[in-house]
Amino acid sequence: MVLGALLDAGVPLEPIQSAIDSLHLPIHLEVREVQRCGFRAVHVEIRADEQPPQHRYVEDIEQLIFQAAITPSQRELALRILRRLALAESHVHGTPVSRVHLHEVGALDSIADILGAAVGLDLLGVQKFTSRPVPTGRGTVQTAHGWMPVPTPGTLALLQGVPLAPSDVEFELTTPTGAAILTTVVHEYTYTPAMRIDRVAHGAGSKNFLDRPNILRLWIGETITSQTGDSYEGDFIAVLETHVDDITPEVLAYCQERLMECGALDVFITQGIMKKGRAGFRITVLANSISVQTLEEIIFRETGTLGIRKYWCERTKLIRKYIQHEISHSALRFSQAYLPDGSLVSKPEYEECARLARAWNVPLRQVLLHCYSRIAEASPPLSPASQTVVSDLRIGQNKET
Repeated sequence: MVLGALLDAGVPLEPIQSAIDSLHLPIHLEVREVQRCGFRAVHVEIRADEQPPQHRYVEDIEQLIFQAAITPSQRELALRILRRLALAESHVHGTPVSRVHLHEVGALDSIADILGAAVGLDLLGVQKFTSRPVPTGRGTVQTAHGWMPVPTPGTLALLQGVPLAPSDVEFELTTPTGAAILTTVVHEYTYTPAMRIDRVAHGAGSKNFLDRPNILRLWIGETITSQTGDSYEGDFIAVLETHVDDITPEVLAYCQERLMECGALDVFITQGIMKKGRAGFRITVLANSISVQTLEEIIFRETGTLGIRKYWCERTKLIRKYIQHEISHSALRFSQAYLPDGSLVSKPEYEECARLARAWNVPLRQVLLHCYSRIAEASPPLSPASQTVVSDLRIGQNKET
């Protein structure tokens, strides 16, 4: 599916096939357009006929990749995918990586998938990949180790820390090789990134389901970051709101704590007078798209509210970085960001300052004073800002006639 999506996105077949041919193995790619549940997609079938089949160790496949006629960046990506897969199999089977006997990886089609994906992704020239939560399917699948539950142990090891999408399909939707490719290149898991779409490509899987298209969609476009300038980056966030008038402050505080623990960007509570003159609270939660469902469940469960308002807003942020300063022989973390005019905004991290105040047994404001003094020492001298003068402006005066 990955190869099909790359070819449909405009990556030429010739350099991918040439890279595979340079391995001097009996592997050939057959490319054709197919229909999957009524939608057009590109399917790549890997023809591999090796008699008798050889089971290769990780070192053997690494040697093949080193010998392949590919660029250094393509080789580096192929090795990263392979080693990620090998590390997962090593963990699952309790075997040193050097001695992992990778049945699936050792197969020629998996070698072609890894090398072809590395070449194609490099030629695509995309700087950042995002992905929606990953569907794995369910049921069982036959492997070299017998019948295994879906997702298989290797796939599950590779997807640790990755959000999964629920699926009722009785089929292996994500293989270990596919999971290795995905987790090697994806930077962020989100539903809809902030982007302007230029191309949409479709790679088809071998299975043709009757009730849903078995395709991998590849969106290619330009992010908001590249449109708003070097000082800014942009994204879309969800805003969740609800009003409550029948819970105690203790429950409210606990709900806020749980929301922050489970991925909320921020939670703030506003007091107000609601219908029938009741004192109540508006709970507002800012969240990334990937956390919305979990946070909604927490709000419903902890507050007993009957409804949550949800809307999406575009957010523009200064690009920040973190540095450390020495404050009285203790390292403190500061956040820094540059405004469009080049001026620097710097601020000490609250938790760092609070930790230091407790350790020194001094007031927090004293630690903050030291921190801002350090910022002032590192700042350039002040100079007059440019001003726009508006002349002949009169306010509150009657015009003489």
